[in-house]
Amino acid sequence: MRTSGLVAGRHLGAGHRHDRHITAYYAVAPSVFQGIIVRWRRCRPLAPIDAYTFVDLGAGMGRAMLLACAYPFGAVVGVELHPTLTRIARKNLALWRAAGHAHSPMRIHCRDAAEFPLPPGPCVAFLFNPFGAPVLRRTLRAWSRSLVQRAGQLDILYVNNEQESVLEREPGFERLFRGQIRRSRADTVADRAILKRQPNAEYAATSWEGCSIYRWAGTDRK
Repeated sequence: MRTSGLVAGRHLGAGHRHDRHITAYYAVAPSVFQGIIVRWRRCRPLAPIDAYTFVDLGAGMGRAMLLACAYPFGAVVGVELHPTLTRIARKNLALWRAAGHAHSPMRIHCRDAAEFPLPPGPCVAFLFNPFGAPVLRRTLRAWSRSLVQRAGQLDILYVNNEQESVLEREPGFERLFRGQIRRSRADTVADRAILKRQPNAEYAATSWEGCSIYRWAGTDRK
């Protein structure tokens, strides 16, 4: 099963108008994923976890989806723009199911995240800095239009939060957490080994990720 590796954004073109806003493919460290789930649960989600659909935007090869299956989410959904990454993710999901690790229904869609409608009911959206500010802004505004009657039914877990200023400026989203989540020693060693092989040293290895958690609170608060 393959979920690791680094692919620069310029190599992920799929002929889509948002290609130039893709950051890169790089799988989230398991320890960082687990850390942000811990912090999200401390933020007191407004429904039981099994009522939530986990939505991974920029799902890549599906690692965050596989990790999400360790938790009792009602469903796990991925959205990925690149057809090759989507095919790899589908294969990984099938292997995960066959091994008996899939404790929630899983599905990945090959489409533009900015045009993906949120599933009904409470959702938790996961982003590992998958795209730049223009796509994030368009995504948030589409969500805002669909969430008018759904205050509290969307939480956003944002890892490597380079575009957080977009969320800060968007009406209706309330920040619950911002801080660093450290990688485990094993994940730090693994990430440094991957980044050591990159030809142009574009991406730096750190022992932590800047992370944020936001909740849709609505725009009609007084």
